[in-house]
Amino acid sequence: MDAEAHEFGIGRVTRFYVPLLLQGFSQSLTYPLVAGIVSHGPDGVNGLTAFAQGQIVMFLVGALGGGLVTTGLMFAKTRKGYCEFRRLNSFMMAALLLLQCLPAVHPFDKWVFEGFFALPPDLAQTARWTLLYGVVMYGFFFLRNLPMVVLFNNLESGKANIATFLRIIATLALAVLLPRLSLVGAGWGLFALTVGCGVEYAVTWLFARRYVRELPGEDVGEHVSLAEQLKFTLPLSLGGFLLMLSPLLIAAFVGRSENAQDMLAIHYVTIGVANPVAFAALRMQTVAIEFPPAGKGDRRLMWYCVLSGAVLGLIPLVFAATPAGNWYFGSYQNVPPRLVGIAMLATGIYSLIAIVQTLRARMEGLAALCKRPGAVMWGQFGYTAALFTTLFVTLKVGVAGWLMAVSAIFIAPAVAGLVVWAAISTRNAVK
Repeated sequence: MDAEAHEFGIGRVTRFYVPLLLQGFSQSLTYPLVAGIVSHGPDGVNGLTAFAQGQIVMFLVGALGGGLVTTGLMFAKTRKGYCEFRRLNSFMMAALLLLQCLPAVHPFDKWVFEGFFALPPDLAQTARWTLLYGVVMYGFFFLRNLPMVVLFNNLESGKANIATFLRIIATLALAVLLPRLSLVGAGWGLFALTVGCGVEYAVTWLFARRYVRELPGEDVGEHVSLAEQLKFTLPLSLGGFLLMLSPLLIAAFVGRSENAQDMLAIHYVTIGVANPVAFAALRMQTVAIEFPPAGKGDRRLMWYCVLSGAVLGLIPLVFAATPAGNWYFGSYQNVPPRLVGIAMLATGIYSLIAIVQTLRARMEGLAALCKRPGAVMWGQFGYTAALFTTLFVTLKVGVAGWLMAVSAIFIAPAVAGLVVWAAISTRNAVK
């Protein structure tokens, strides 16, 4: 790939970022789509709470592989580097999918779902089966790492985006079809997600095959061994694990607030709108890696982050106003009428989260470029500490559960970005 193609330019960066943005947005969009399948099951919106908490544990374990894509972006640029990355990805996939099954085994399932999450026994079983059968879906995520990394390293984010759009089309088709066939509930929601992920993986691999064949041979470029790649990815993976603790911590604290079931329901339906925007914003990390700064004072990408985050924030505003909010929360998500107004308010507040996330993602990308995965890990330590502190304080002073979640989700990523910035700046100052 020509080095000039990686130089900053508004048009060049936008052509690369927009497909990434749409991919991050649409990937997260599949979860609120299937929420309509789950919440119309026998347990109503409470079934969605159990379904989401089963997935929280699944994503928490899977987050231990969260550094793999960044590792591939850095090192899987030659044939040997790609082969070593493939071995690393396969090893971590096997280990983590086995680990994912562990909390679904008795007596761990009771400790996790009835103890920590304080779910009643019937909903705890829904969460348990969601976690166990989610192994197939998460397996597709790991397999997708290989072709996705190859496409990103060739600046072919548009092709990865096509695969994601096909995933969302497949999920949307099932979200419409299954309720009409009276196939509703957590099991059918998970089925719809899994089929969509399988479609995305297959299409991504079809697009990437050509670029895999064209990888430079053994004597070209930097060769990084499996051990070196593992050393690079472990701090990132630990950071991802800490990051994924956040939904678990939020659920644990909000579940102990006043009117806990109502507060959890508001949190899960509103985060279903906020998460697609936040994940789209976090794709800026890949942009920062592929378009490094021209010099120490080059802040063009930083201002690009602010502007793109502000534009992304317009999306939640749509759901914060009628009639879209009434339809989405009241009709589609089956939220009780007394909670719809609060859900719309929370979604409106979330419209500002994208700016925070784009700036944080840029700092994490810069840390990866400096080969400082430890800085990202410290950022996630800061994220987790800020999240826990915010939730603890707001619970103690009697803040409503939904506002506890909103406050923590704002403060934590801001702290994470600042910690990464401080870690990089300190290292540069020492040098």
